[in-house]
Formats: sequence, structure tokens, C-alpha cells
Amino acid sequence: MATKDSILSLIEEKHIRFIDLWFTDITGMVKSVTVPSAELESVIANGTHFDGSSIEGFARVAESDMLLVPDLNTFTVLPWDSGEESTARLICTVHTLHGDPFIGDPRNALIKALKQAEELGFSYKTGVELEFFLFRLGEGKGLLPLDPLDQSGYFDMSANPGKAVLRKMVATLAEMGINVDSTHHENGSGQHEIDLQYDSALSSADKVLTARVALKAVASCHDLHATFMPRPAMHLPGSGMHTHQSLHDVNTDDNAFVDSGDEYGLSQTAKYFLAGQLCHARAMCAILSPLVNSYKRLGTSFEAPVYVTWAHINRGALIRVPHISSGKESHTRLELRCPDPSSNPYLASAVMLAAGLDGIRQQMPLPDALEETLLRQDRGRLRQLEVLPTSLGEALDALNQDDVILSALGPFISDRYIAAKRQEFDEYNRQVTTWELGRYISQY
Repeated sequence: MATKDSILSLIEEKHIRFIDLWFTDITGMVKSVTVPSAELESVIANGTHFDGSSIEGFARVAESDMLLVPDLNTFTVLPWDSGEESTARLICTVHTLHGDPFIGDPRNALIKALKQAEELGFSYKTGVELEFFLFRLGEGKGLLPLDPLDQSGYFDMSANPGKAVLRKMVATLAEMGINVDSTHHENGSGQHEIDLQYDSALSSADKVLTARVALKAVASCHDLHATFMPRPAMHLPGSGMHTHQSLHDVNTDDNAFVDSGDEYGLSQTAKYFLAGQLCHARAMCAILSPLVNSYKRLGTSFEAPVYVTWAHINRGALIRVPHISSGKESHTRLELRCPDPSSNPYLASAVMLAAGLDGIRQQMPLPDALEETLLRQDRGRLRQLEVLPTSLGEALDALNQDDVILSALGPFISDRYIAAKRQEFDEYNRQVTTWELGRYISQY
């Protein structure tokens, strides 16, 4: 656990001149207030004021004054800022001037969900597979037309120019205290995956937020652009953020999902949790796949889920139960496959946890698994399966009708989130695309 004294000593040792105080708006965009390092002791003691009226979904002008309260455990030096600009970072929660957690802060929404899990005797852990593309910047630093860094494919070992960049990215994350399990080339040209190490859900969300900033910074230093857009081009596959998750006993840290005598190795708690996520899957999509562009990935891209099903091996299943080797039962987990890397990591974890806990509270029955072998034998079953939303509008409709997921967000965030995303979807629907012009302009 970091302390004020240990942080102030490190700042002096490393000659840190500035401290960035990070937080997010409801869509997951990182916001920052920078203070001179000499002011940090006061910030730790009292927080720092900022005007929340201009932040997406935060507050009316009459409620604009708020406090940033840093989480000392998130202190890290930013490796890409050095010398006269040497900077460290702290992630903050947002509070009112009365000292109460602000109900519009996504990080506070996750903290609230984690406390509800603790009341049931559980802690919640997650680990993410973060996919993204690297594109070369053109003359004038433009991005279009898209120029992928390499033409390699899935797990290719060819000496492509992305290898050195990926190693630098992993090294940068390590400098910031973010451990990486592995990294590899994904299916698309210029597409890569970095798997972040399993951790408590709040720490994992902090690390996803940090990784997105860090990977973009490293890419920029190499005249590249890293994008977490779910699907940047029709001819390229989508990028996902598959999320592995498990509940643990809050006192012993034992994995509550384990039952080595079960066919799938799942305890009754895990089955209830899984059933809850299946039940609320369509509503969760509005948070886990939050962009218009997300639905160019879901159901259409390679290995993106389509059906609200679960299985050991099924590329179309929403939730996969990874095979666990004998002696490794403590690694039992559920892999949710619909999140993409554009989602707000705090709200994503909050709704995933809320859905699973609802399954436990309601003791929801788990439908049968649907493996690929069964699908090949009975294609008619596909017509009976519930499917994930095919558009952001459809996902928002599902969210608006799901009290459990709305409650996880809270009325303040949910009202503003839905309004912002409705506006985004309506604006998209008014666009006249190049495809439409090519298809219709000469025929009609």
C-alpha cells in the first residue's frame, strides 16, 4: 500500500515536477488536472477543486464545483515525460464539496458494486485481453487512408516492424507497475493483443485506463497511431476486450467458482453468476459495446459473439468457460466476450458484477451449454436462441428496460449515459455514407 510519505520521497528522488490527476467522464474518456509536485501534499490532504460543469454527464452549472481525491495506490511515473517535463500520475475519485462520493463518477459506481459483492462475502477479480490496431501516420500526420503497420496474421512470428514497438509497449507498462501475461499478433493486419495480468476489479479497471493512454503514447513516439476503435475498417476484423472474471471469498481469497467434481468445473455460485450475466447480457451491451461502431464488430467480425449462450468451445458463444488443467482449479473463471476496448472500464466492471450478483441473489437456473458440435448437429436451434443487439439503438432499448443494470449505474449516470448515446446514435442515422451514394445515386 502506497503512503503519502513514500510517494513524496519518490517524487524527490525522481525529480518529478508535475502530477497529473486523472479521472473519467461517463464515456470513459480520461480527463486530467495537472498540479506542480510541490502541491501534492495539500492535494492528498484536502483534494483539489475542479469545475465539473463542462465534463460529459457530470453536473449542471449550479453543481459544478467538485473535488478530486487521489487514490495513492495508483501513483506511477509517466515514462514518456522526462527531464523538465517529468510527470507522475494519480487516478482520482470524484467527490462533492461536502466530501461525499459523487454519484456521477464511474469509478465510484464500480466501488459501490464491489461493496455490494463484499456484503455477500465476495471479492471480484478480472483480467482483460486488450486488442488494438497500429496504423502508420501519413504525410502531415494524417491517418486516412488507413495504413496498417504490418501485414502479419494470427500469432505470426515474422520479423514485422511491430515487434519492437510491442516490446517497448510491454516494457512501458511494466515500468508503470502493470504486469502483462503475454502479447501476440492478432488476426488483422496491424492488429495486436496484450493480456493484462489478473487482479482485483478496481485495479484492473485502473490498468485498462492506464494502458490505453500508455499504448497511444508509445505509438506516437514511433510515428504510429494506436486505436481501440472496435472495427476501423470493413476489411479488417474487430478488436475485442475479452474479460476473464471470478468471485473469491472475501476472507480467504479462495476462488468461489471452483467445483472440480462438476463437468465444467463450476460451482453452483459460478453457475448462478453465469446465468445472471446471460439474463442481463443484452442490456449490458450498451455499456460493454458502447459505440455505433461496436456493432460493426458484434455478430459480424471473426470470433465476435452472436448468441446469448455459454460453452467451453464455441466461437459464437457470449461466455466461454476455459478448460482448466488438473491442479490449476484456482484459475477457474468465466470469459465474457462481448466487451470491446472502447468501453469505460469502471462502468463495464460494475454492470458485469451487478448482473452476476443478481443471478446469485435470484438463484437463476443456468441453461444448457451450447457447444459448436451441438450446433453442427442441430442448426435449427439457432432460430430459438436469444441474440445480442445488432445496433447501439437496440442495446440502449434493452438497457432502458433492465432495472438491475440501470441500478448498477445509478439514475444519475444512466440518465446522462443514455441521453448521450441516443444523441450519438441519432446523429449516425442522419449520415449519408459513401456506400449509400455508390449504391443509390445513379439508380434513383
